[in-house]
Amino acid sequence: MPDKKKEIQVFEDDDDMRVQVNSNGISLEKLENNFRSIIAEIGEDPGREGLIRTPGRVAKAYKFMTKGYSEDIEKLLNGAVFNEHYDEIVIVKDIDFYSLCEHHLLPFYGKCHIGYIPNGKIVGLSKLPRIVEMYSRRLQVQERMTREIGDMINKVLEPKGVAVVSEARHLCMMMRGVEKQNSIATTSCMLGRFKSDEKTRSEFLKLIGK
Repeated sequence: MPDKKKEIQVFEDDDDMRVQVNSNGISLEKLENNFRSIIAEIGEDPGREGLIRTPGRVAKAYKFMTKGYSEDIEKLLNGAVFNEHYDEIVIVKDIDFYSLCEHHLLPFYGKCHIGYIPNGKIVGLSKLPRIVEMYSRRLQVQERMTREIGDMINKVLEPKGVAVVSEARHLCMMMRGVEKQNSIATTSCMLGRFKSDEKTRSEFLKLIGK
């Protein structure tokens, strides 16, 4: 996406909590009007008491759930890439994520496991979950999200290898369609030594419990 000036907007939610949302150039007013139209089209009255404020709430929620479009990797990392001579696998596992399926705009959610083998550089451990957050807070398919996470870590660190495994439940399969409640989708992205060396790949999978 082309670079845009990014602003921070702060909204009050219904529980008086402060919610920060990165502007991605989308008008909240337009979103609110669109959701009001949707409520009317499905046969409800957007003017009744319980729904009057719903379009505004949903607009803010979608703005937050798609904030990944406006995130900048340089600001996200904030200089937390360090020179370090460490050549064993670094793993952060069980990273919770929530995303929206681009086919039905229904949530899919689960956990992401990340491993990399440094090649002279390491990254602050909290930045790996932030990278997951950046790509999950977009309209996604799980396969692409997993690959994008791996590709970005590979680009930033230029490591000897990167491994990403994502596991998720998809509400588009649970609430509609085949309505299978216990299905879990697993996707992986293996780069460098994790792809070329079966022993390294197996070590990673064992360490994350797979």
